[in-house]
Amino acid sequence: MTAPTSEPAVTAGERPRTPVAHRLRPRRNSFLQPRRSPLLSVLMTLVLIYCLVPLAWLLIAATKTQPEILSSFGLWFSGDFVLGDNVVQTLTYDGGVFVRWLVNTLVYVVVGAGGATLLATLAGYGLAHFDFPGKRVVFAVVLGAIAIPGTALAVPTFLMFSAIGLTNGPWAVILPSLVSPFGLYLIWTYATSAVPSELIEAARVDGAGEVRIFVTIVLRLLAPGFVTVLLFNVVETWNNYFLPLIMLSDPRWFPLTVGLNQWSTQANQPGGQPIYHLIVTGSVLTVVPIVLIFLVMQRYWQSGLTAGSVKA
Repeated sequence: MTAPTSEPAVTAGERPRTPVAHRLRPRRNSFLQPRRSPLLSVLMTLVLIYCLVPLAWLLIAATKTQPEILSSFGLWFSGDFVLGDNVVQTLTYDGGVFVRWLVNTLVYVVVGAGGATLLATLAGYGLAHFDFPGKRVVFAVVLGAIAIPGTALAVPTFLMFSAIGLTNGPWAVILPSLVSPFGLYLIWTYATSAVPSELIEAARVDGAGEVRIFVTIVLRLLAPGFVTVLLFNVVETWNNYFLPLIMLSDPRWFPLTVGLNQWSTQANQPGGQPIYHLIVTGSVLTVVPIVLIFLVMQRYWQSGLTAGSVKA
């Protein structure tokens, strides 16, 4: 007698079956395998060095005295570690004007960037889930505004604000910062897929008003996109330079970017006071808050960028 086989017999005209062990064995997909590119790795390394070297120089220079900054090697420590003294001198120089500039920048960011994000959220949600006459025209205007750089609008904005007497004050910086066409576009794109129309209709059927729907339902669903737009607006307002430069002439209302540039101009003038160590330390104090904001909110930012990109 012959021993029974585990494989079924193959009849005439039937294709032989693949054993179960072979069918369950995972196949390697060349498209899913990570690919390594030496050229791309070299390029990314160069970009990383390009970004980190100036920051490293700035941090190291902030620990040096004025003569050491001008005479020593920039990418290494030398002499005494005077970071604490430099910070104190920066905060107290010229009657503490740096602190005033820091407060001005925080006000511009909170009111300007925060208001721009809220307005972009309201407008983006409205464009995504409401129909009204001229909707296509509004959307076309928003797309056109994205293509126009802010520096191109700075001079016309200054002429308009000068005609109505709004220059040389905080509103000259805050009001233009409230407009964020790119943030509106991002919120519109995100709200189209992240906020179901059925959920809004169900809330209306239950008797909820539009304000209540927006506050209790829509804002929660738009939280990742809201944080993403907020980060973009915060960085743009924090680094804003050209608009405050032409709008403000009173140093009391300068943001940090314009104030540090004024210090640099004073130091480079013939007979000017050498305050390069204060400029470097002030630059470090200017960078630290925005870095901390990114570190705290990066997980919301990453989820905001990817959410809604794949539709189930």
